[in-house]
Amino acid sequence: MPAEFEAKVLDIDPAAMADLILSRGGSQVSLPTLQRRYVYDIVAGDESKWIRLRDNGTKTTLAVKEISHDGIDGTYEVEVTVDDLDAANELLGFLGFRPKSYQENRRTSFTLEGARLEIDEWPMIPPYLEIEADSPEEVRRVAALLGYAASQLTSENTTKVYKRYGVDLGAAWGQVSQV
Repeated sequence: MPAEFEAKVLDIDPAAMADLILSRGGSQVSLPTLQRRYVYDIVAGDESKWIRLRDNGTKTTLAVKEISHDGIDGTYEVEVTVDDLDAANELLGFLGFRPKSYQENRRTSFTLEGARLEIDEWPMIPPYLEIEADSPEEVRRVAALLGYAASQLTSENTTKVYKRYGVDLGAAWGQVSQV
């Protein structure tokens, strides 16, 4: 599986971050959009690998993600486009997969010097910026353009970010997963 190269800047002000990205020569790719996703365990109890079915308002994708470590290059992903969220969910159910959660968040997308930047707003936690680029060095370089040192970045997945704020998603999915 190909590696994803991404990191997060936690606890941001979305409007101020959007202004900062634009002031550094970035471009806004989308207005805030609702992201809807189902998450499925591949192996019960193994949180290192899962299936994600996501609709971002313009495209629906099916992905397998695997985390080998919490570094910028620690997540691997294979993703394909599918035609219909509900039909893909039904197909996965027919194959024996049941969603462990349904999640919603708001996302605003930007580009900056070849990197993809996403301002993500989730329930019950402060918004964060996700920076994805073609290498770990590019992620750190773009973060530096925005004034962030490597020490201010995290590559923890969303479940771990929630834990930073004292929310155990394993126990609370139905209570906090929708925007």
